[in-house]
Amino acid sequence: MKQRQQNNERDHRINRQWLPTTKKEIDHLGWDHIDVIFFTGDAYIDHPSMGAAVIGRVLEAHGYNVAIVPQPNWRDDLRDFKKLGRPRLFFAVSAGAMDSMVNHYTANRRRRSDDAYTPDGRAGQRPDCPTVVYSEILKRLWPDVPVVTGGIEASLRRLAHYDYWKDRLVPSILIDSPADIMVYGMGEKPMLQIAEALNDGMPIEALLDIPQTVVRRPLSEIPTDGKDVVLHSFEECLRDKKKQAENFRNIEIESNLWNGHTLWQATGDIAIKVNRTNPPMTTEEIDATFDLPYTRLPHPRYNGKRIPAYEMIRHSVNMHRGCFGGCAFCTISAHQGKFIASRSKESIMREVKQVVAMDDFKGYISDLGGPSANMYGMHGKDLDRCKRCARPSCLHPKPCSNLNTDHSALLDIYHAVDALPEVKKSFIGSGVRYDLSMHKTGDEKVDKVNRQYNEELIRFHVSGRLKVAPENTSDNVLNLMRKPSFDLFYQFKAIFDRMNEKYGLKQQIIPYFISSHPGCTEEDMAELAAITKELDFHLEQVQDFTPTPMTVSTEAFYTGYHPYTLQPVFTAKAKEEKLAQRKYFFWYEKANKADIIASLRRMHRPDLLSRLYPNGGASTYSSPAKKEAYSTTGKRGKYHPHKGPSGSFGPARPHARYPNPKKRR
Repeated sequence: MKQRQQNNERDHRINRQWLPTTKKEIDHLGWDHIDVIFFTGDAYIDHPSMGAAVIGRVLEAHGYNVAIVPQPNWRDDLRDFKKLGRPRLFFAVSAGAMDSMVNHYTANRRRRSDDAYTPDGRAGQRPDCPTVVYSEILKRLWPDVPVVTGGIEASLRRLAHYDYWKDRLVPSILIDSPADIMVYGMGEKPMLQIAEALNDGMPIEALLDIPQTVVRRPLSEIPTDGKDVVLHSFEECLRDKKKQAENFRNIEIESNLWNGHTLWQATGDIAIKVNRTNPPMTTEEIDATFDLPYTRLPHPRYNGKRIPAYEMIRHSVNMHRGCFGGCAFCTISAHQGKFIASRSKESIMREVKQVVAMDDFKGYISDLGGPSANMYGMHGKDLDRCKRCARPSCLHPKPCSNLNTDHSALLDIYHAVDALPEVKKSFIGSGVRYDLSMHKTGDEKVDKVNRQYNEELIRFHVSGRLKVAPENTSDNVLNLMRKPSFDLFYQFKAIFDRMNEKYGLKQQIIPYFISSHPGCTEEDMAELAAITKELDFHLEQVQDFTPTPMTVSTEAFYTGYHPYTLQPVFTAKAKEEKLAQRKYFFWYEKANKADIIASLRRMHRPDLLSRLYPNGGASTYSSPAKKEAYSTTGKRGKYHPHKGPSGSFGPARPHARYPNPKKRR
């Protein structure tokens, strides 16, 4: 009797706080129907960084009954797809917070052994391309029920793209997925518009013009009046890689415009229509999303099992969306947009107070961040100029003269959070753009505040190790990456070292680097090894370039041309070429020494040889202690809290292993 009572109390708590995931939970709520059933490749974590939770809560706030089926089994009798029956309006499908192929495979195309978005990190709980697999199953079981798909996987694959794991150009994912309509980007607005239209009795086939949606149309509807952007067809791109590169330039420009145009691409006998983007969300709109009644916890169905992605965000707060950095290898702007949508200070503080009230809070906020931690509240001084701008990056090749880089609002939030008696310290775990905080504006007031930001960041908000992303040391490669010169990193490190010495701190600066990026040669990597050795860095946050859809770097990798100049770009593609570059990260390992020495002699670089091995490489380590210091994992972590499209319809970070719902790349 006592156990039954405890179970009933637990069921009541679940049904009161979380969106339902089972028929029993729905029965406890007393619902006579479900409006939307959401299938997601992730575990259900009711948190504003998780897309399924965000979209579910947004629809719930507008009066719709929403249920979530997390990580359904697609290999058995499909009972997970049948158990809740048919929804009144539609099924929603998302692969989850990451592109499934990035989630499943390494840069060497090897299957990963874990999954950060699954209880206990177990691999194999979602198929490759859930966007396609889940949609096919639902259409087979319920052919007359609309299927709406979205999330990072769908978003980045909305048009013809290079698939690194298949090693070929593939068409829009809407060609393979039988979904009726696809949402791209941050999904609150289009998902609500779809729900309201269907609720008003409109057929799904009539929803042709909703911003940030993708639909199939007859070829005869492709316009010829020049008002929309008509891309080269998929078949043309298959025949001519330069046309694929040309396409991408238009795609990136349109995805970053304040008021973009509709895109069309013929694929076989079907036209893919990508409706224009929405303008960036207002502060009121983004506050409304983050202020919804999330429990901020995994669903109790997981019985306390550890979900690695959740561990990274449980005591963190995401303050804004979007990124105007425009890094060539990053997918954030392709999904979240270039323009920053910032929450109000009041909304942020409300969430911080929720975090400090958690039972397991020990006084430390793990991250006050965003896709790039220090872009909060930033935008053009003259927004009318921004609305006309087609520039993909506000920071490259140099910061835009119209960009307001004042870090005052950010410092104000840091001070308010740190003033709470429950907070011992708040950390910045998201990536910091030091080229933004170090930019000399000529306005002494702004420059003084930004110097203060750098100093306070280093003094108060580093949990022992500050991660920054110079990515390379070669100016040529950095230019292709749309990153600042490595000279700026030297300047930032000087500030970091000075603050450490001034305040007696023993903190480390941890740089991220990428090998085999388009434009990067083995000689560039050898120089990187020499430079980082002289800086006394023992690299651990490193990775091979992994081509992911919807980035400049991926298009250059596949086509061999830079999308904006159409000039040839060298890229290391063969396994041997990639290993030849990667070995320089680990020049200190004895297994690499002979090969590196031979390579440097072949390249006629005795200067680099003497810098790496002053004594000819006779002894790699000066002492056992030094050898221990050189130990490294040789890979980046798999999850970063605020780098990816947090809060999207199936969020995502990536860019490389979008390690988190906000992953930095």
